[in-house]
Amino acid sequence: MSRESVLLLGGAGFIGSALAKRLEQEDITVHIVGRHDAARLGNILPQCGTVIHLASATTPGSSASHPDLELDNLTLTLRLLELMQNQPDTHLIFFSSGGTVYGNPQRLPVAEDAPIAPLSNHGAGKAAQEAFCQAFRAAGHAVTILRPANAYGPGQTMRGGFGLIRTMLEHARAGTAMEIWGDGENVRDFIYIGDVVEACIRFVALPQDSGTYNLGSGRGYSINQVRRVVEQVTGIELKVFHHPARGIDVRAVVLDISRIEKRLSWKPQISLEAGVLHAWNWLRQA
Repeated sequence: MSRESVLLLGGAGFIGSALAKRLEQEDITVHIVGRHDAARLGNILPQCGTVIHLASATTPGSSASHPDLELDNLTLTLRLLELMQNQPDTHLIFFSSGGTVYGNPQRLPVAEDAPIAPLSNHGAGKAAQEAFCQAFRAAGHAVTILRPANAYGPGQTMRGGFGLIRTMLEHARAGTAMEIWGDGENVRDFIYIGDVVEACIRFVALPQDSGTYNLGSGRGYSINQVRRVVEQVTGIELKVFHHPARGIDVRAVVLDISRIEKRLSWKPQISLEAGVLHAWNWLRQA
């Protein structure tokens, strides 16, 4: 077995599946381990020079009233770090959350050195995992922390309370009404799945990297603006009804991506309009 192999922890999810496909196209051996297969980690880790940790059992909504649900995520990360103590040359790429760890930033776009101030239990869980990853980094290990924006695109399955664009497209296809919490003016950064994969692949090629990076488009769109794009692409007027705003929902987050652009000589390639069209065409054929 080659130490050039990659372990994908949580590789069956949306980003993980897309990454696995791309890695295989690059002739890189990929080992996929699910959240519930922690026992296999000890056997597979010695074969891998890179570990990409994507596993998460929660969303901001799912753990809103159940903070203890974040314990499973933290436990898995700590288990991984414990096992990796004996592999000083293995590169860890940890997927955090650019949409939740900053809370409501004082400045937009928000840079990586802004205060961590999550509003949700999910964001707090990601921040806690980041803290342990940073301690692992301080001990001399190569740890890349990625804070992705809201990823979307072909291959994204429906997941309750998660994935705004995928949810809107589903309601457009089904002709059903969609719930919106608040006035629809909350702003988010959205990044096409292909751009996420390309950035991650470039970090796999940088095994000594040990930085923290926002991974987004660098542009912000309100829920209402995204709705208009979806309606334009699909030709279908969405039916919506509004609920009162929730305290766990960040008002506005747009990521400053200048650091990752400089590190990777990378820029997001797919506009929101083009990405929504790709996702819509995939969904209609699914």
